[in-house]
Amino acid sequence: MQFWKLYKVPLLLTIVSLFLYWLFAYDLIRTEYTKLITLYSALWLVYILLLKYAKDNLRFLTIIAFLSRAIFILAIPNLSQDFYRFIWDGRMILEGLNPYLYTPESFIHAGGDLPVTEANALYAGMGELNGSHYTNYPPINQLCFMIAGLFSGHSILGSAIVFRLLIIVADFGTFFFGKRLLERLNIPVKNIFWYILNPFIIIELTGNLHFEGVMIFFLIWSLYLLHSGKWKWAAVVFALSISVKLIPLLFLPLLFCYFKRNGILKQVQNDDSTTAIDYKKLISFYVIVGITTALLFVPFFSSEFVNNYAQTVGLWFQNFEFNGSIYYLAREIGFVFTGYNEIAIIGKILPGLVFLFVMGLAFFRRKIDTKILITNMLIAFSFYLFLSTTVHPWYIATLLILSVFTNYKFPLVWSFVIILSYLAYINLNKADKSENLWIIALEYIVVYSVFIWEVFIKKSTQNRWSRHKILK
Repeated sequence: MQFWKLYKVPLLLTIVSLFLYWLFAYDLIRTEYTKLITLYSALWLVYILLLKYAKDNLRFLTIIAFLSRAIFILAIPNLSQDFYRFIWDGRMILEGLNPYLYTPESFIHAGGDLPVTEANALYAGMGELNGSHYTNYPPINQLCFMIAGLFSGHSILGSAIVFRLLIIVADFGTFFFGKRLLERLNIPVKNIFWYILNPFIIIELTGNLHFEGVMIFFLIWSLYLLHSGKWKWAAVVFALSISVKLIPLLFLPLLFCYFKRNGILKQVQNDDSTTAIDYKKLISFYVIVGITTALLFVPFFSSEFVNNYAQTVGLWFQNFEFNGSIYYLAREIGFVFTGYNEIAIIGKILPGLVFLFVMGLAFFRRKIDTKILITNMLIAFSFYLFLSTTVHPWYIATLLILSVFTNYKFPLVWSFVIILSYLAYINLNKADKSENLWIIALEYIVVYSVFIWEVFIKKSTQNRWSRHKILK
């Protein structure tokens, strides 16, 4: 009775939350946009209330986080088709075929014997766009796909269950190392629940089977090892992160800055602006990352692989477009002056700007510690997303986990409003399949408003207040 009195509100909220997740997993079609927005908003409301009423009971919040994931175990993803391609690639490997050398479409159109079980169902599920391109998933990702094929080579649902278990295990790892890193950085441990209990993370990773969760696990583990001074192991684990998704490549220059300024490397302070570096250790870190990543790609390597993989990665910058912000503005300017979609040109310029921005962050900061490193990673990846031609909802997961270790909350806000991007599917069965730019504008007005407030206005106000206090 006493237990009920103490935990009545959190328990009731948990029951409501689990019921809403069940509806989301088993009673929602992505074109049902009213139900989608309503369910997502309700889940967020319950999530915020849970953090309010159970903020000091970390064990209780942890149990809820993983019960919420368990709800999705038997569900087929309803907001993404990518997992069909994951299954295809895994079964290709088990058949002794290199998934980087063939498109699913080439087998379907050729007729005759198909290379994998349930080939037609998988091709129909992934869609023509996905099926007409070479795979772009790195080797550790392919290993996960192969594991699913090994344990469930004749069932789409069975493969989805294996994927889901792998992602949940990765979330456990992120939770474990994330908590330890927060403790080491003297940041409140409860911050981890902005990620691990977030409805966006539960739905996009566990629900829709996106392997950003596995990449994030390796990334956070690597950061923990790096902060602990175990830089060799950190390099190996960082390479594993790259071998799930290529995004961590963006952070490599920032890690040079960390090594250059931080006490991990042997250094001598000559004056306020000069620091001697132990280049042997610095170069060794990059060599370990490079060799480990290369070795993981070796089983798939061929001249055709290099060409196909480069071609596929290039598509994300020069062919595909979804939920962009600054790119969409640049595209409209291109239409005004040329009358054409200049994505091929703009898609080359924007990555160059990202590169220059990251280099600026890497080489023009005087003092660096782990907190500043993670903040730089957050800002760098934000800049990348702001300039990207394609921003799928699950891309925000990396931004969100990095924000846990900073004072910035705009990624948290973005993880809520990103659901608006799914309204593109309103036109899925219509002749005009284009996105509603007013909805995208609403999403980015909210995101940029919070970003500008936190990064520029709030920081400037705090600096003025600090100077005022010093003068007094």
